[in-house]
Amino acid sequence: VQLQASGGGSVQPGGSLRLTCAASGFIFDDYAIGWFRQAPGKEREGVSCIGSSGEKTYYRDSVKGRFIISRDNPKNTASLEMNRVKAEDTAVYYCAAVAVSCSTVVETTTSESGSRSEKYRGYWGHGTLVTVSS
Repeated sequence: VQLQASGGGSVQPGGSLRLTCAASGFIFDDYAIGWFRQAPGKEREGVSCIGSSGEKTYYRDSVKGRFIISRDNPKNTASLEMNRVKAEDTAVYYCAAVAVSCSTVVETTTSESGSRSEKYRGYWGHGTLVTVSS
């Protein structure tokens, strides 16, 4: 199982960035996809989640109206479009294949790491660093 997040980098406050998650090694359509982030000294928090079919999307309040999640099942990819970014969006961003409800993803945090997620019943990918700074 592999999930690789890419697209991170440095961006100025108010700018935009698009993260992509490429998945392989499992049946992509069987899982919801969550985007998480972890700032230094903090737990990993779910910021957005999209259901397995892509019909339902969920967002943590702190990013609602600014971030847009999407997925392309035939290509086994998911994306997180980050708009009007703020300094507090600075973090390492991870994508994960999850088998829990998307509402659970965006309402919780975790101290998990590694490749398997017991809490979200799925798999973690490698992260990509997003730095928002002027």
